Amino acid sequence: MPALASLATAATERAALETFRRDVIEASMHALVLVDFWAPWCGPCKTFTPIIEKVVADYAGRVGLVKVDIDRNQAVAAQLRVQSVPTVYAFVGGQPVDAFAGAVGERELKAFIDRLLAAAPPAPGEAEDIGPLVEAGLAALDEGAVDEALEMFRALAAQSPERADVGAGLARALMLGGDPGGALAVLDALPEAAKKDAAVAQARAAAMLALNAGEAGDLNAARAAAAAAPEDPDAQFTLANALIAAGKRDEAADALLSMIAHDRAWNEAAAKSRLLQLFEAEGLADPWVTAQRRRLSAILFA
Repeated sequence: MPALASLATAATERAALETFRRDVIEASMHALVLVDFWAPWCGPCKTFTPIIEKVVADYAGRVGLVKVDIDRNQAVAAQLRVQSVPTVYAFVGGQPVDAFAGAVGERELKAFIDRLLAAAPPAPGEAEDIGPLVEAGLAALDEGAVDEALEMFRALAAQSPERADVGAGLARALMLGGDPGGALAVLDALPEAAKKDAAVAQARAAAMLALNAGEAGDLNAARAAAAAAPEDPDAQFTLANALIAAGKRDEAADALLSMIAHDRAWNEAAAKSRLLQLFEAEGLADPWVTAQRRRLSAILFA
């Protein structure tokens, strides 16, 4: 006959596993569930607890959080092979889909969650609302987290390849990752209706601009060549493209406007076409574009 302590331990473990099944396995059929394995004696856990609780609360019901004390739930921890704390497992559709060990910061945790939400299919019967995920991907791009954003937008595109905002976001991520050709391929694959979206048009202009400007070569060499041949429109145009590729839009606009003022018809109005392409890539609502358009009008209608 087993000892009473063994019976009690077995009963406790069965209860813990049943609770885990209900709160994690079943709950993850309807939402992303994070399982935070921790211990009372763990110093990093004390630092990480307020971070994960705050971040999950920010997702307002779209993400669940279950905290598991490994000392009290050894069977659960053993099943998932938890070797250190804190360790976080992510469950979707009743299965663990990703995990990380160690305390991370708020930005890293949000990126982890956003990537998983982007890849997770909507629950049966629920409307798909990926707008917040698109915004999260764009925010990641603004913060310079290109790889994270690219992973998110690829997952979103796999779910919703017809959406203009997803296509534009993926194209922007590809461009920032140095692949304007890939960005154009993504935009070309969008439905005709989506191609008319302003964000898609802006992304296309930016990709075309990056491809064209990328042929200009080294900026210092372009500067030297333009300075040596101030009357050579080819050298000036190469300089303008090199400036665009380097992100120096003010100087690029100055160079193109100077070319237009000197000979607006050169090479089938190439300078004007490139300037208008720059405007579209920057966004027609950008105050900088408005100011440069005034300068262009002053030249054209002088």
